[in-house]
Amino acid sequence: MLDTRPLILIVDDEPANLRVLKQILHQDYRLAFAKSGEEAIRLATDNQPQLILLDIMMPDMTGFEACKQLKAKASTRKIPVIFVTALNHETDEAQGFEIGAVDYITKPVSSPVVRARVKTHLSLVDAEELKATRLQIIQRLGRASEFKDNETGMHVVRMSHFAQILALAYGLDHARADMLLHTAPMHDVGKIGIPDHIMLKPGKLTDEEFAIMKTHPQIGVEILGDDDSELITLAKVVALTHHEKWDGSGYPQGLKGEEIPIEGRIVAVADVFDALTSVRPYKEAWSIDKTMAFFQEQSGKHFEPKLVDLLVQELDKILAIKHQYQDE
Repeated sequence: MLDTRPLILIVDDEPANLRVLKQILHQDYRLAFAKSGEEAIRLATDNQPQLILLDIMMPDMTGFEACKQLKAKASTRKIPVIFVTALNHETDEAQGFEIGAVDYITKPVSSPVVRARVKTHLSLVDAEELKATRLQIIQRLGRASEFKDNETGMHVVRMSHFAQILALAYGLDHARADMLLHTAPMHDVGKIGIPDHIMLKPGKLTDEEFAIMKTHPQIGVEILGDDDSELITLAKVVALTHHEKWDGSGYPQGLKGEEIPIEGRIVAVADVFDALTSVRPYKEAWSIDKTMAFFQEQSGKHFEPKLVDLLVQELDKILAIKHQYQDE
């Protein structure tokens, strides 16, 4: 039967120390052992453990140097390293954290402390892996929605970066702005559920066809499902609210002003700016002057006035992104 327990690499040049840690951890985890920094780097590269417990005072290569080399390699840099050491001076700890360690355990080790620290850092690894998986799903759904639209893949890249720039300028913290960067591509995921004869129609939609098109925000929410993670929750907010308007004339809920989540307000500006300034099968690209005049005219109507002001303020950054990610 396949052993799926997390793999921990324990590194120490003293066999007695390896035996102590083995006794503490062997019932709950798979263990690998190394007696030198060189051997630790080789085993970490080959076996990809979920966590490394690393002694500092070793001959030939110290734990500090081994940690530096692990963090310098793409294949091992994300593996958390906990130093297990008799050193306990503040400068030693500071040096360890500076080169990438996540924690310290002081010798002689305490069984409860070792178990608790290992469990904590493995749970953080699991959380990061889950977040990365959800992000991959979001990115692939965003890619799928592009196949149903006349827009290019570069559109969602550009408007996502525009949204991040506006979010930071608005005062959102970096973590929230980064999350918006990753979830903004989901704004039109619901178009997957719109029939092709409507999505790909070259001419103007009839009233009946437009009524069907206006269901794509709710379809997007249904596609993203009931996952309550922060990432998916924000993606649903973006999908549902990016067609709402500041004056309440948008859809699907007719939200008004600050009833519209800030992320939806930001994505509305980012999406429309890129759509207007890009070539589409049914139109030429608008000039920047014409586009900015439109935003000024729609300030307080379609768009939040503060965001229109921030669009003007951040225009150089936004145009740099537009130049960087041009359509092929």
